Amino acid sequence: MLTAKHKTGLVFFPAFDWAISPTHPEREERLLYTQDQVFEEGLFDIEGIVEFKPDLVRVQDVERVHFCVPDVWEVTTESHFISAGGAKTIGMAVLDKQIERGFALVRPPGHHAMRMVHGARGFCNINIEAIMIEFLRAAYGIDRVAIVDTDCHHGDGTQDIYWHDPDTLFISIHQDGRTLYPGSGFMNEMGGPNAAGMTVNIPLPPNTSEEGFLYTVRNMVLPILDDFQPDIIINSAGQDNHYSDPLTNMNFSAQGYADLTSLLKPDIAVLEGGYSIESALPYVNVGIILAMAGIDYAGVKEPGYDPDSIRQTSDVTDYIEKKGEKVLGIWQQREEIKARLRGEKEFDERTRRVYYDTDNISENQKETVRICSDCGGAIRIDSSSDTGKHVLAVHIPRKACKKCRDVGYQWYDSALGENFDMVLLQDRDEDKYIKSC
Repeated sequence: MLTAKHKTGLVFFPAFDWAISPTHPEREERLLYTQDQVFEEGLFDIEGIVEFKPDLVRVQDVERVHFCVPDVWEVTTESHFISAGGAKTIGMAVLDKQIERGFALVRPPGHHAMRMVHGARGFCNINIEAIMIEFLRAAYGIDRVAIVDTDCHHGDGTQDIYWHDPDTLFISIHQDGRTLYPGSGFMNEMGGPNAAGMTVNIPLPPNTSEEGFLYTVRNMVLPILDDFQPDIIINSAGQDNHYSDPLTNMNFSAQGYADLTSLLKPDIAVLEGGYSIESALPYVNVGIILAMAGIDYAGVKEPGYDPDSIRQTSDVTDYIEKKGEKVLGIWQQREEIKARLRGEKEFDERTRRVYYDTDNISENQKETVRICSDCGGAIRIDSSSDTGKHVLAVHIPRKACKKCRDVGYQWYDSALGENFDMVLLQDRDEDKYIKSC
């Protein structure tokens, strides 16, 4: 009888009642084929691989992370609460030491959902990893978190949520944004002035295969993780880098994903994208589960796999190796970059337009952050969308210093007399959320 080297927990939630449309790539079959494969291969007969049932998150869990307009109920369904709850269930099991590692195989996904939510972007309404992480921080006191996003699409929502957080390292390995949605994730996106360098983007060229992905993990991701020394490592485990995926242009395989997982050694993996429902996902997920459990996965191969036919060119190899030198150079110079971004300013601003492609909503956003050497900085977001909502949102970070708390509450109090539809306050220091209309 096989025994797992690392006790590993799984949560499945296919979300039978949620789909963008019956034939949309993001549909329940994404997980049903994997469930069948897991049972067919007898993974639950292996000593040390166990299944958990997903809990639900609460509104409070969502409001630790997001400003939802007009409220949480309007931008979510029950399936979103269970999907995020599946990630939370696995996170709790790891922190309670019931298991060593865990994989939440859940949908809907979440890594395109930003701090401000007017609707759905890239199939994502709320950010299930961030909701799990902030719950674990509030309940268990973990501090330094590393998120490694291996979805083929840049994790722009997770990047946005942790842009100003010096205690969260966000690394995204993805297909170059010049060739794929959401068109972001370039190397010069490094984090805000209070957390410069804590966002690490590694855009890879189309047709990158195993060689390129594993080179990137060994020579860029692992050295940065070793420097950062996180309390916990989260893998946003998107599987749309597979060579058969209908939405992307990469050449990864089930063996490659298992190798990546074996190298990365995540404490928790959370499913994100991956739309080759029959040809890839069952095999990729089995490979990831076996790798997390420390069990030989050499026999995991998808039908028709031919490594020679998808091998990357020498040009791609050269490009990735040069990219690696630049990525590590930015990481090593992060303190100088932070000093340059801060300058002599007291506040930093960024203005942007956000498009919610799933719901066809456009948002204009002006964000102000207090530059601070003692915490992540108070954040003020002036947000208006073409739904007619004009919102002022204030975020007070975890471990906020007194000055940032005072500035945040000044912003909130002064906005109450202004012409906003809603004024919102997210006080992470006291774990409370206030809404004034």
